[in-house]
Amino acid sequence: MAIFDVSQWVVNQSSSVISHDTYVNVTDIFLEFSGELAEMSNGSLFLLMIEAMIISLAIKAISILVTVVLVNRMIEIYLYCSVAPIPFATLTNREWGGMGTNYVKSLLALGFQAFFIMVIVGIYAVLVHGLVSAENLHSALLKMGAYTIILCIFLFKTSSISKSIFNAH
Repeated sequence: MAIFDVSQWVVNQSSSVISHDTYVNVTDIFLEFSGELAEMSNGSLFLLMIEAMIISLAIKAISILVTVVLVNRMIEIYLYCSVAPIPFATLTNREWGGMGTNYVKSLLALGFQAFFIMVIVGIYAVLVHGLVSAENLHSALLKMGAYTIILCIFLFKTSSISKSIFNAH
């Protein structure tokens, strides 16, 4: 449990830094593009509506995938903790000590996976915050969709990134 306490402390420290720097004001975004909306023709507005619906559906689908990643991580934590006595019993054995050592590395990787998830979400929030300066609504929507897909891809990679950093097998 000490490993998860340390990783929880790291996540809490990172969340306080990330939450202060990534506030997105939707009112500013609306005011930035309201003049552009008034100048658009009906066809452009219809195209923009279709793009917004597609991006909205993609974001909803990706939010389901994010939930899957987080639930998978919680189940993995429960499974790792449920078998803890077996690998810990091998730590002092000369022949079987590698099993216990790798188990501790895997626990560290699992604990710090949450930190990497926080970093990725922070990067995503900064990228989305930068959409206020986009040149038009079409490019802002496409960038939002691209950023959301990148978020999903890297959320799936946090496990392998964490395991490679801690050299866990």
